[in-house]
Amino acid sequence: MYEFEDVRIRKFEFGDIENKIRWINDIENNEFLHFDLPLEYEKTCKWFEATKDREDRYDAVIEYKGIPVGIVGLTNIDYKNKKAEDYLIVGETSYKRKGIATKAGALIALYGFKVLKLNKIVAHVEYGNPSLYLDIKRGFNVEGFLRNDLWMVDKYVDRFVLGLFEKNLYLPAEIKWVDE
Repeated sequence: MYEFEDVRIRKFEFGDIENKIRWINDIENNEFLHFDLPLEYEKTCKWFEATKDREDRYDAVIEYKGIPVGIVGLTNIDYKNKKAEDYLIVGETSYKRKGIATKAGALIALYGFKVLKLNKIVAHVEYGNPSLYLDIKRGFNVEGFLRNDLWMVDKYVDRFVLGLFEKNLYLPAEIKWVDE
């Protein structure tokens, strides 16, 4: 797996459930997330058991200097068409705006491109979500705009569709390969 000097990702484990629940239920994190809130422990445990061995997703924990600070992953992994959708949340609010998300996003993209041999990674970002700028910084390009795409809380929301190819991936610092 690739890692930066200060940021790495590792496979999500059962012991990470409580952090995930805390991060997702935090009002500072969940405005643009698509979860039935609040997340509950029993339901999240069932989710983990149902998804931990699936080959169509890869869920990981973001660590900054060894401290778990968020989650990142690939969903809807399509091996035939060599594409997947990514997600990323820096859940520890004191660690936001430190470049961690940019590095974690690069790591999950490298996992997709180098390990899973994907051709493309897509993202769906709601209109007004500041993570659009993070994704563009990471090398994503806007490929489309979906009007009234999702029903969230009490209204329909518009979303951008973004695509990332390996040749456009932004690497913010030197990386190294570490055998796990």
